[in-house]
Amino acid sequence: MIPTRLASLLDSLRPLAERFSARDHRLYLVGGSVRDLLLGGDRLPEDLDFTTDASPEQIKATLGGWADALWTQGERFGTIGAMAAGVTVEITTHRAEVYHPESRKPEVTFSADVVDDLARRDFTVNAMALEVTGTAPELIDPFDGAADLAASRLRTPSGPQVSFGEDPLRMMRAARFIASHHLVPDDDVVQAVRDMAERLSIVSPERIRDELNKLVVVPDPSPGLWFLHDTGLAAQFFPELPALRVEQDPIHRHKDVLAHSIAVVAKTQPELVVRLAALFHDVGKPDTRSFSSGKVSFHHHEVVGARMTKARMRSLKYSNELVSDVSRLVYLHLRFHTYQMGWTDSAVRRFVRDAGPLLDRLVDLTRSDCTTRNQRKAQELSRRMDALEERIEVLAVEEELAAIRPDLDGKAVIELLGIEPGPVVGRALNHLLELRLDEGPLEPERAEAELLKWWADQNA
Repeated sequence: MIPTRLASLLDSLRPLAERFSARDHRLYLVGGSVRDLLLGGDRLPEDLDFTTDASPEQIKATLGGWADALWTQGERFGTIGAMAAGVTVEITTHRAEVYHPESRKPEVTFSADVVDDLARRDFTVNAMALEVTGTAPELIDPFDGAADLAASRLRTPSGPQVSFGEDPLRMMRAARFIASHHLVPDDDVVQAVRDMAERLSIVSPERIRDELNKLVVVPDPSPGLWFLHDTGLAAQFFPELPALRVEQDPIHRHKDVLAHSIAVVAKTQPELVVRLAALFHDVGKPDTRSFSSGKVSFHHHEVVGARMTKARMRSLKYSNELVSDVSRLVYLHLRFHTYQMGWTDSAVRRFVRDAGPLLDRLVDLTRSDCTTRNQRKAQELSRRMDALEERIEVLAVEEELAAIRPDLDGKAVIELLGIEPGPVVGRALNHLLELRLDEGPLEPERAEAELLKWWADQNA
């Protein structure tokens, strides 16, 4: 028996369900949509997952005349995809998958029993189904997922060693559900992850990357990140993260860098680029720590950190664009603090120029990087950030900061200096750009005079 609220939400699935019923097949809604509906969701998502006792060929025959489009790329795994009226569905024959210890890919076998299919799911809260082909929708919950959901409990349908042995990525997925749904893992789940963390090595970097991305953009990923660290999972694919923990130094009393980094991640906007930058921003500290006069310092950790960020992200197969953006933010995350004496127009222009299209994310990261409990220091940083943003806004209107260019173009430089195209033109334009950053827009006559003066110095 399910709530009346859910029954009315599932009415929209009636036409599809009736097509399966007419062919003596059963159709079950499965996956996150069932979990989220039980948590109080008020509408169905536009992407729906189903399982059925029909074979792939029978699924295709049943969808004929209903679907606007059909695709079969997953047919060998029992999955047929379709779209109708703007809703995307994936319908899969009941499966029972087995992962061999040395393999990254499952061996797929089909089953006629929905319970077999649910037993292969990652966690009990995801091992529920709603049958939509009966006279009324019925919840199929053989592993008490609804009770676990109500109790905020994370368990596996079968023993965790079996579940994680079948697909080791489920250990990382546990971190996501701990963070996104505030679930508390059973002790045997935690112990199994600790015992089996090294098995993550058989999972492809791309799958690990995608799961990490899903974790870091949940509203507060902190519990999941701590789970990755405390169970030893992070050490398998992101060893720079646990390395931050050993930087805790009660003698010199600098903060726990890992705790600080996780706090910064949680403070930033839940957007992938800035969240990854927050996660990586202090990874250079272990390699740059030094002591002098009883104080600790991490000189140039942003430079070292940017290099380490590139290497780690490339090993996880991130795109070149994302590697560039995240490492750039890591490199620039201390730039704001170099202007302790106030923001001249020149400093503002250079800050905007260096940040480029990442400006808003850099500001977000810089603000979030303040995790001090000292209210006076926090308020002072916030005040200075406010002042900078106000200056940027004023200069942006006056000088079109987003498109800072030299006051002369390459053609004008060639004509004025009487030279051929080549490296000298680039050096001349760089000189004009530095003038532009220092002094703001120059009148054409002034720009030409400054260029001729520079050229005379070059020839001298």
